Amino acid sequence: MSDAPHLYREQGYLALPGFVPTDVTHALLGMMKSDLMRGGVSFDQLKRKHALLANEAVEVYGRHYLPLTSFLWGMTPAVVALVGRELRPSYCYFRMYRAGDVCHVHSDRYACEHSLSLLLAASDDKAWPLEVGAQHIETPRERADPDFGTEAYGSVPMLPGDAVLYQGVHRAHGRTMPNPNRWSAHLFLHWVDPAGPYAEHAMEGIKIPPTEALAMERG
Repeated sequence: MSDAPHLYREQGYLALPGFVPTDVTHALLGMMKSDLMRGGVSFDQLKRKHALLANEAVEVYGRHYLPLTSFLWGMTPAVVALVGRELRPSYCYFRMYRAGDVCHVHSDRYACEHSLSLLLAASDDKAWPLEVGAQHIETPRERADPDFGTEAYGSVPMLPGDAVLYQGVHRAHGRTMPNPNRWSAHLFLHWVDPAGPYAEHAMEGIKIPPTEALAMERG
């Protein structure tokens, strides 16, 4: 995809079918479920209300389950190649949607300058589209709408393993079609440009130690 950076800049998003093998996405989801069960935590305990959603949804953040953060860091070189510039990871989270769920149209906070929506698994393997607006937005919209109104938008049907890379801060996006699956599991990964206006959001504010502080030999 040598023209990917240009298309991403112009269109505001990239459809990435089959971006991650489903063996990998299913293994990640299965590992998280097993770890939660061993810790005595059920998915129902992780449900939370969100302004973007009509119903409660299970959410797990990378800072609470570190394999998700490791996945984010590991995906960084691939996303750098698609965007065509240096990036630093900011944060990530997992969300599970249920049948009939929608996600209202919105734009993201500054830590989501470049975002990847990855569908890990879906109960019925029915495609559920992510929609991305055609207009560039200078600042995140402080509202969530049921649809795009008169704005043109692109729609990317997603199956397990598919991803969409999009400009989370500067493009409205959402899922206005109700989820056709009994459930679907998604991972949202976010990056910022270290030379850009949102660089302070890199690495969730983690202070990067100097090399001398990382010495592994015994003194």
